[in-house]
Amino acid sequence: MPRGRVKDRDGIYQRKDRPGWWASWVDASGKRRQRKLEAHTLQQARTLLAAEKARVDKTVTLGYAPPSAETFEAVSTRFLKHQKARLTPAAYTREDGIMKAHLRPFFGTVKLAEVRRVDVQKYVTHRSGEVSPASIVKEMNVLKHMLGLAVEWELIPANPAHGIKPPRVPAGRVRYLQPTELRAVLEACPEWLRPIAGLAVSTGMRRGEILGLRWLDIDFKGGRIMLPQTKNGDGRIVYLNTLARQALAVVPRGKAKATDIVFNDEPMTPENVSLAFLRACRSVNVSDFRFHDLRHTAASWMRMKGADIHTVALILGHKDLRMAARYQHLSPAFLSDAVKLLDGAYAESPTKQAESAEQEESESPEKPENGVSSGSIVTVALPAQKLEAA
Repeated sequence: MPRGRVKDRDGIYQRKDRPGWWASWVDASGKRRQRKLEAHTLQQARTLLAAEKARVDKTVTLGYAPPSAETFEAVSTRFLKHQKARLTPAAYTREDGIMKAHLRPFFGTVKLAEVRRVDVQKYVTHRSGEVSPASIVKEMNVLKHMLGLAVEWELIPANPAHGIKPPRVPAGRVRYLQPTELRAVLEACPEWLRPIAGLAVSTGMRRGEILGLRWLDIDFKGGRIMLPQTKNGDGRIVYLNTLARQALAVVPRGKAKATDIVFNDEPMTPENVSLAFLRACRSVNVSDFRFHDLRHTAASWMRMKGADIHTVALILGHKDLRMAARYQHLSPAFLSDAVKLLDGAYAESPTKQAESAEQEESESPEKPENGVSSGSIVTVALPAQKLEAA
């Protein structure tokens, strides 16, 4: 569209790269909007643009956007269409399932503008008796996101879910194996499962990341795996240690192409992996341990061997340090060294210690009966009778 005055840019147009009718106008906030219209003819497109401009004029006159008459279900359909182009297939499937199985049955027939904070709170209370707090948090995140977009789309003036707190989620699970237990579990795994489990415990990779691994993602020479997209939407580099190299070395490649999946045999589905691993754990009397806990095992042992919390978070692909903070207590040496720093903070300066020693020798040449040195600020602060009792 040729450049010109702002008012001349308002109108209906067609694009060379995409079919259909498009509209351009300025909304109530002064921002230019350009989007495709659900119109089949030029007259329909003009009618829709006129309706948009009338809505803008009303908003400017009233000082706020009048609420839309659309139902929750209608807006949720638009929301899912919006999300499908922005999420991974797995993430979209989760949001689609939450919307269709839980949110729509509760809010679906209600007009979006009629949803109040008390209704959102009722939903939280309703779900609290059915699912875990973690599930409610995920559902609330989807609801808040949709209502937030509805505000941007000028369908409602405010987000009624803003500020409503879901139930508190318990601290993250930390279950890890000792080396002897890990060896027993790996030996009990079926032959096809061992390299998968070995790669999980040696790198901290997720089950989905391992099963989606392609041969072209593995750089044997550089000793690393390049994951183009992970659960949080970002790519990540996983570095290989000896155990990880051994796990990959036993996987037959044959005539597989670079784009082929590494673990693509019939039994290697997510469900079969988890079930077969659970059976292997039970066979060696390892209870309450799941396949995902191999990731916790990798992180726990990295912490106990001295890796700092930022490094662990980076290796695991955590965006938020709070996710990796569950392993913080697993480094006793780190915490012990931090406490020992107080020894230096509470000690008197060498000059003052020498002056105190000279003064004590001049006043009483005999050694204190309690045997405690007077060079520390702690001994000065404590009463004499307490020291004698000690």
